[in-house]
Amino acid sequence: MSKATRPDRQANKYTDMKILILNCGSSSIKYQLFDMNRKSIPAKGVAEKVGLKGSFVSLEKENGEKVVFEGEIIDHLVGIEYILGIIISKKHGCIANLDEIDAVGHRVVNGGEKFHSSVYITDEVQAEIEKFSQLAPLHNPANLKGIYAMKLLIPGIPQVAVFDTAFHQTLPEYAFMYAIPYSLYNKYGIRRYGFHGTSHYYISRRACEILNKDIKKLKIITCHMGNGSSMTAIHNGKSVDTSMGFTPLEGLIMGTRSGDTDIGVLTFIMDKEEIGISAANTLINKQSGMLGITGVSSDMREIEEAATKDKNHRARLGLDMFIYRAKKYIGAYVAAMCGVDLIIFSGGIGENSPAIRKAICECLGFMGMEFDDKKNEGTKAKEAVISKPGSKVTIMVVPTNEELVIAEDTMRIVTEMSGKT
Repeated sequence: MSKATRPDRQANKYTDMKILILNCGSSSIKYQLFDMNRKSIPAKGVAEKVGLKGSFVSLEKENGEKVVFEGEIIDHLVGIEYILGIIISKKHGCIANLDEIDAVGHRVVNGGEKFHSSVYITDEVQAEIEKFSQLAPLHNPANLKGIYAMKLLIPGIPQVAVFDTAFHQTLPEYAFMYAIPYSLYNKYGIRRYGFHGTSHYYISRRACEILNKDIKKLKIITCHMGNGSSMTAIHNGKSVDTSMGFTPLEGLIMGTRSGDTDIGVLTFIMDKEEIGISAANTLINKQSGMLGITGVSSDMREIEEAATKDKNHRARLGLDMFIYRAKKYIGAYVAAMCGVDLIIFSGGIGENSPAIRKAICECLGFMGMEFDDKKNEGTKAKEAVISKPGSKVTIMVVPTNEELVIAEDTMRIVTEMSGKT
């Protein structure tokens, strides 16, 4: 008997669920298995180089033990099949069989204007996600592969889509529109969608929990800084502006993405270098950003080391450009919201680079911000307030947890759907 038709399926209580989270990229599959009853993660890891040579699956167990399984992974279906096999294996598994998985939550990058929140995946929802693939051709098709795979591997299992764009659907029209012919918006849906929404949602609410503040009464700027970076202005709990736009390319300088760039620069390069759309897309998405500026790496840790230890000019230039762009966005969002109460740093860079946080904040004292150097230096990958007690603007570090948001939304939606049947 399949899990979907088991008589005890609806006996599952709200807090007694095991949920598998999948985040499928073009050549990777990140996964986490949540035990919602114990509030634990029995297994997590990633399948890397899917469809490429040298593919493998990594596993981190609840006790911290790490294992790597090497082998050919020809596509996402095979990769997810390997992952499921690992978590039910006698030697390395954490569950006895696949029937113990109650639901699957998927990260889906773009939900267009259709989806303002997470949603139970039906055939109709799947068709809408497929339609929005034209808006996110590098992401949605890969996200869909995870949905297709689970339908085949565990038929009937409830699946939920959690959209990167959903949190930003509260942007006002004047903030999400581009100054191009309005007919192109009507025809193709060209507008600012914003991304990293699940992260901005989580860290803003988690910060308010820590501070015991009402998010509906605050002006917040969230800074998700990693290989992909974005900022969001959150007014009274709602996203009112965000740095990423129609694609995740716009805004801050990123690991390999250019961020804000004059469109004329791109057309000029295409003309002079005699390259087409595909090559131009590769240039601005994979060869630009910190990698393109520094020539060192897309990894900020390596760039910081090159700038400080090796006195590498281009590495120093890259850091200065990254910091300057971040300060400009903070200033813009303070103006847009007529003030700010709370600034939050998150993501790989935001959580782990005290030097970059300090450089971004050190000239913002005119806003009543009092930065605490000692607290900042002692904070890496942990929740902390890094401003002084008397500061008019609170500055925090809050590690993001997008997977937890996906798990909680999946549990809530699946439970609600069970109650309707």
